[in-house]
Amino acid sequence: MYDGVTTKAVVEELERSLKNAKVNRVMQPTKNEIVLETYKDGEKYFLEISTIPDNCRVCLTNHLKENPQNAYNFCMVLRKHLNSSRIIEISNFDLERTIEIKFEAHNELNDIEIKRLYIQIMSRQSNVILTNEKRIIIDTLKHFGGESRELLPAHLFKFAPILKTSFIDLETFSDFLDLISENGEELLSQKLPEIFIGFSKNFVLYTIQRLEIDNKEYNYKDLEKLYNYIKELLLKIDTNKVSAVSFEKDYTIALETKNENLQINKFLDEFYYKKEQKDLITQSKNNLLRVVSSSLKKVYKKLENINQKLKECEDMEKYRLYGELLTANLYKINGNQNLSEITVFNYYDNKDITIKLDNRFSVSKNIERFFKKYNKLKNTLLIVTEQKKETQKEIDYIESIIFSIENAKYMRDISEIYEEVSNNLVVKKDLKKFNQVHSNQKEKEIKIEPIDILGFKVYVGKNNMQNEYLSLKFADRNDLWFHVQKIQGSHVILKTEGKDDIPEEVIYECARLAKENSKAKNAVNVPVDYCLAKFVRRIPNGKAGMVNYTNFNTIFVK
Repeated sequence: MYDGVTTKAVVEELERSLKNAKVNRVMQPTKNEIVLETYKDGEKYFLEISTIPDNCRVCLTNHLKENPQNAYNFCMVLRKHLNSSRIIEISNFDLERTIEIKFEAHNELNDIEIKRLYIQIMSRQSNVILTNEKRIIIDTLKHFGGESRELLPAHLFKFAPILKTSFIDLETFSDFLDLISENGEELLSQKLPEIFIGFSKNFVLYTIQRLEIDNKEYNYKDLEKLYNYIKELLLKIDTNKVSAVSFEKDYTIALETKNENLQINKFLDEFYYKKEQKDLITQSKNNLLRVVSSSLKKVYKKLENINQKLKECEDMEKYRLYGELLTANLYKINGNQNLSEITVFNYYDNKDITIKLDNRFSVSKNIERFFKKYNKLKNTLLIVTEQKKETQKEIDYIESIIFSIENAKYMRDISEIYEEVSNNLVVKKDLKKFNQVHSNQKEKEIKIEPIDILGFKVYVGKNNMQNEYLSLKFADRNDLWFHVQKIQGSHVILKTEGKDDIPEEVIYECARLAKENSKAKNAVNVPVDYCLAKFVRRIPNGKAGMVNYTNFNTIFVK
């Protein structure tokens, strides 16, 4: 947990590593995250500042995210004031979770100015505040009022009032003992975080377990041992004797010798990266499940309507019987009279039957209506019986998708399922609606890294969208296009750069890439077709990535 002790440990590492570093670039990949690209002694360091409630933190990172096409307003403000500046100090007060980064920058007149960046790590109240040297706020990542202070531009930035005791300021064990005694019989894991700044329950639990102290039944010697351990940890927090360690699916800071430089920052970076990936998978699964389940409900509703129609069709034979019996007895009846009912002999059961009639019409017209209703229900039965079969197939398919989503473990699994359901007409409508409501991101530009083959650039599509982009938008007319014959696979584009004489080994290697990125990757002697890109055409009304091609040659890849 990113508590005050963790904040202090991170600040000490950052102060040693980033002091005098130059800010090359300011990035804001999401509305709650800032990344400062810094440069010092020939190395780049990326300082990540996250105000995401469950993952709020400050640490160096090696896991960069894509930046949006249009920068956020706060990012533009930071770029204006911090680009090309120099970090001159990184600090925090006591074990408070507010970090101050002081920058030295030049203004438009080339005069040196001091800017301060305050980072508050406070779960939902986390924020990033840029001020001038006098702590007058220039702008903030989030605009909201804090406790007894306004975090708004042109206001003076004030620290939150300190309501707890500083462990660092304790002079003797007796002072510590007095504070512990004043707070009754609570558990140590509850008592210490309530008394001292920066202590989390996680930090205390790890410490007392390490020291073999009972959380509830502790004595004088236990408290003395606890006091001495924490005191030593805080005294050595700026040395290599303090590390971040895993603890009960979380982490904390402990007295352990570091095995590498910036161990705490690297540990936190990996911890939160894995946590965010896991959260992303869970969120993506839940979002996709919600959409697919909504589609399933609609299909079940459709099935319910079909079953209702089938139930109505159960009366079909009754109307045929009425029509036949009335027709057979019509010679005994005046067909032009209007009756509410009529009793006739049912020769199927050898007994009389009373038939209800619509007295608005003649008996002859009622006969006509019975047969018409019979024929209509007969046709309906044929149609809805087929509809029921198709609907049941749709239900089976969607339920298999739900099973796949529930058992997905990796993001690539979710992506593959998403691609699959995107092509399903029933689910596709809900996905479109879902994306319109919930997605604020603009469509990302397709980027495909080239592969170098003897100086030629080769591009391989990894999905239908990439295949369509490469073949129909990216490729020039005289580039070469490769695809495994009659088998699903990637489209491969060889950029010829206007050259007519392409070496055979380059063509073979492109064909091999087409084979390796297809369903035939494990097969032997696979035929791969290739032609000029100008002979590749999209199939009319076909799905993404579906093309026809002509004027091709074939090469066999062993």
